[in-house]
Amino acid sequence: MIVGKLRIGSCTEFLNFNKVITLNHMIKSVKILLCFLSLFAFTNCEDKIDEYYERPDWLAAPIYQQLESRGNFTHFLAAIDKAGYKTILGSAGYWTIFAPNDAAFDKYFQENNITSVDAIDDATARQIVTYSLVYNAFTLDRLADYQAPAGWLPGESFRRRTAYYTGVYSGQANGAPAKLIDANRNGGFIFGDNNNKHIPFFTAEYFTAKNLSAADYNYFFPNTSYTGFNVVNATVVNKDLTAENGVIHEVDRVLVALPSIDQYLASKPEYSVFKNLIEKYGMPTLVVNQLATDRNRILTNSADPVYLKVYQPSLAFSPNNENYLKQSDNDAQTEGWSMFVPTNQVLNDYIKNTLLEHYTSLDDLNPQILYDFINAHMWQNTVWPSKFATPSFVGEPARFDPQANVVDKQVLSNGMFYGTNKVQESDAFHSVFGKVYLDPKYSLMTRLLQRELRYTVSNPSSRFTMFLISDEVLQKAGYGFDAVNNTYLYNGASTQAIERLTRLLDLHLALTRNGELNNLSGEGILETYGGEFVKYQNGKVMAAGNTDVPEEVLVTATKTASNGIVHYVDRLIKFPETKALGLYIKEKGDAATKPYFKFYEYLKNSTIYNATTGEITGILPGVFYTAFIPTNEAMDAAVAAGVLPANINPADTKDKERVGNFILYHILNKKTIAANGAAIESGTYESLYKTIEGTITTLNVQVAAGLVGKYSNLTVTDMKGRSAQIVLGNNSNVLANRALIHQINGYLQY
Repeated sequence: MIVGKLRIGSCTEFLNFNKVITLNHMIKSVKILLCFLSLFAFTNCEDKIDEYYERPDWLAAPIYQQLESRGNFTHFLAAIDKAGYKTILGSAGYWTIFAPNDAAFDKYFQENNITSVDAIDDATARQIVTYSLVYNAFTLDRLADYQAPAGWLPGESFRRRTAYYTGVYSGQANGAPAKLIDANRNGGFIFGDNNNKHIPFFTAEYFTAKNLSAADYNYFFPNTSYTGFNVVNATVVNKDLTAENGVIHEVDRVLVALPSIDQYLASKPEYSVFKNLIEKYGMPTLVVNQLATDRNRILTNSADPVYLKVYQPSLAFSPNNENYLKQSDNDAQTEGWSMFVPTNQVLNDYIKNTLLEHYTSLDDLNPQILYDFINAHMWQNTVWPSKFATPSFVGEPARFDPQANVVDKQVLSNGMFYGTNKVQESDAFHSVFGKVYLDPKYSLMTRLLQRELRYTVSNPSSRFTMFLISDEVLQKAGYGFDAVNNTYLYNGASTQAIERLTRLLDLHLALTRNGELNNLSGEGILETYGGEFVKYQNGKVMAAGNTDVPEEVLVTATKTASNGIVHYVDRLIKFPETKALGLYIKEKGDAATKPYFKFYEYLKNSTIYNATTGEITGILPGVFYTAFIPTNEAMDAAVAAGVLPANINPADTKDKERVGNFILYHILNKKTIAANGAAIESGTYESLYKTIEGTITTLNVQVAAGLVGKYSNLTVTDMKGRSAQIVLGNNSNVLANRALIHQINGYLQY
């Protein structure tokens, strides 16, 4: 006979031809065709065709039949029958099953005071079977590999999606009994995703890749030996049993579906305070999901509405979401959530003493405070016992001792749970920022810090001193905030308001690595966060703006924080409004009895000075400077040496130029240096004077090492190698507008 262009002369040739042309999707069609043709061409071909398509002798039986043949899975088989999974596991498919043997069920029966599977209801049997059943077939050598979008990642997996899911369950909605369904995304829900639970396993490959040890496993399961292949609290006693429809791993314990973090919290009254906190502030009112309601009606004939339980997206994760981030389909294979939850008593004490130190009720708090508190106890990754340094959602390590502070530890279906006897001491509440954040009297300062400095001043690796500015003090000074228009105000207008407030905030904050401003009983000077300086003396503080008034800022109280100290003050530490550097020099030089007299005489008669405004040529708004003012005697020495003309107001152009250059060379450009023990500030800096060719001139400044913030010596050396020392006292470390003024006992020559 002819098939296409090929001649087939016998049944054997017919079958050999079939072997050549068969493709997987054509097998059935070709067989039908051959059988049809055999009616006409062959008398005995049908028997040979059936023989050809018989099940191969070498093909392993399906999972169900494999378990039957082994003889030690009778209880599990009974559970499979009761769950209605005999057909599924006895035919086609592609599964991994962690099969508990009869000895495992004997333990289960004893622990639950029953004698056989007959005492287990259908739902429990279904849970046991489906939670032991993992989608896709994995031998041990693949189980620890993560099925990433770009391909397999060895040693990155410790969880797999199972066939079990909770679905619709009974709960509470709006204070009444209701049917609920959980979120299957963080802050959301996608209909059709059953939110299947995952089962954790612990392999040597994964532990090696993650630098974990048996101690990490036994921390959770102290009564089970770690073997390098454990599933929850069970040991795999026989691995990689291949079947037609998957792989069997025999285990020595019945694997009951693990609860999610949300379910575990709900089942433990000792964590009810934290649970209520999440339920009240982390979740909106439950709303009916029509798609879930319709599906539930079809499945159960129930007309009850189904409410969707979705936590706010502001939370680090939804504790009822079994799918991890779902940034890729399988990312729950490699990661899960972690939550540290304080017990009721310690949490109540913390709420009373810390969160509500300045409030009467949690309802009075800014909701962001509560989100920050809850999120401080949540991790978007798996925190192992040996890895408590893993950063949380808010970037902090778990500040708990794994032995002393953890009273409950659980591996759950969607993550790790740690019950604790202390609260996570979050930077948001225990740093200097926390002293402002948790006090409603400082809401405007909090708002300002939130703009850009919050995480700086919350950093536990730095130390700060902060002077707290109350809303009352700011309002008296003309500052405010328009919540409707989200605008900062100064004297009722938004113009320059935020610029002024930012400068004020910087003036009230200092980086104090060694606690330089912890004790204000002495006196000293220190640079603030914005580069300007403040002085302190006997519990009082002032900046250049305060000396202009004059007024002193009184420290009324002091509190310590995890990364520094805060001082409560009775008024603003002020910056000058528009006062120029020349006017500060004038104040100490406009009379013959004053210390800057002779320097000022040359300055006011020079061509670089505006006597009306006090401005000096070359000095720009917003730039930092340091002025070195020679004593009257040093000025006389400069005249005697011919460095300055004898006439303070010379007619000669070159003499005028010499005077201007002399003055500019005594001013550091773009740098403010105090004589305050900060030797790290020593160095060579450019002066304000440039040669006619445009060459920058420099001064070398050496600050004597000492207690930073306390007054110390300072030496300045010119480009001829001549040095002058600071004259300590009221005429040095003089606060000016983004500048400091020092008196020196010599003059400087470029």
